[in-house]
Amino acid sequence: MKWSWKLGQVAGIAVYMHATFLLLIGWVLLMHYLPYRNMALALKGVTFILLLFGCVLLHELGHALAARRYGIQTRDITLLPIGGVARLERMPEDPKEELVVALAGPAVNVVIAVLLFVLLAFGRGVAAMANLTDTGFIGADLVTNLIRVNIGLVIFNLLPAFPMDGGRVLRALLARKMHYAQATQVAANIGQGMAFLFGFFGLFSNPFLLFIALFVYMGAAQEAAMVQMRFVFSGIPARDAMVTDFRALSSRDPLQQAVELLIGGYQQDFPVLENDRLIGVLTRNDLVSGLGRFGNQAPVDQAMQRAFTTVDAGEMLEIVFRKMQECQCSSVPVIQQGRLVGIITPENIGEFVMIQNVIRSAGPGPGDSANARPQAWERREGYSA
Repeated sequence: MKWSWKLGQVAGIAVYMHATFLLLIGWVLLMHYLPYRNMALALKGVTFILLLFGCVLLHELGHALAARRYGIQTRDITLLPIGGVARLERMPEDPKEELVVALAGPAVNVVIAVLLFVLLAFGRGVAAMANLTDTGFIGADLVTNLIRVNIGLVIFNLLPAFPMDGGRVLRALLARKMHYAQATQVAANIGQGMAFLFGFFGLFSNPFLLFIALFVYMGAAQEAAMVQMRFVFSGIPARDAMVTDFRALSSRDPLQQAVELLIGGYQQDFPVLENDRLIGVLTRNDLVSGLGRFGNQAPVDQAMQRAFTTVDAGEMLEIVFRKMQECQCSSVPVIQQGRLVGIITPENIGEFVMIQNVIRSAGPGPGDSANARPQAWERREGYSA
């Protein structure tokens, strides 16, 4: 995520803080300082927010470590003013596994609240528990407020607002009775309905609910589209969706030749060959960086990527898409029997999905028969509502 600074690593997972998080710290500092002109109270407010986001970080680590149990890695965790975001490579599609991963975060907050409650009860005696009725944050006990907030995080995150934790729990439960794509669409529709409620209440109460409403609405739509995309091209090999009309470069070609191809055509990434053997990939960003460092007459092999992901022409498009997500590649070369036969980009995958959706909604033409459709297509049709 742009405008993020790395704070360190926890359990091998990089933790970032977004620049807008500083705006939250500044706002909290001012809101606590201005009423009483007391810097000690202001610092106490900031301390509480930092402890709160420590709990948020542990919440996200709960998701990440539960996902790791199923072989799913987490790219990073970013702290934002509205909470934390753990970027998992993917969500498990097995309903039981998704249920565990989704509940792991709120479970961490339950454990934190219980531990803090025990600390409060034994540390200050039974009389200290009377403070739980105090709703003020300024001057109230930090431990008491952290207990409240962790309970609030559990309740809020378990609301069925997909793609929040509660929405993922809902999808996991629905997916036990219906197809995964259909369960996702139902959960996404409910999530977008919840987003409207967040936005409505945000207009009259907490403005942060407006940001959360936007996040939930867009997240639900994006997640539903991604799952629908995987649903459409499951069972389809890469060769059916790859670009076969592409340009390749030689390792000794000057970067200027790549510039001319980039400007004169649609292609932005170029496979690099040496004696008909694929040895690298020159992306648009590599080209721009290479021009700045080496000049336009430098050979392509000085700027290309030598470590790159390839896919076999027979690999299923669903697996190809997952690989592209994991490597964050703008394109992947397609290999058949050791020879480069095409490339796949997110753009042509999107076009392929669009065309398949149109064909699927139109049904077979007058001259077509159901038997003429591919076997994989028949399998997908069995999942339609």
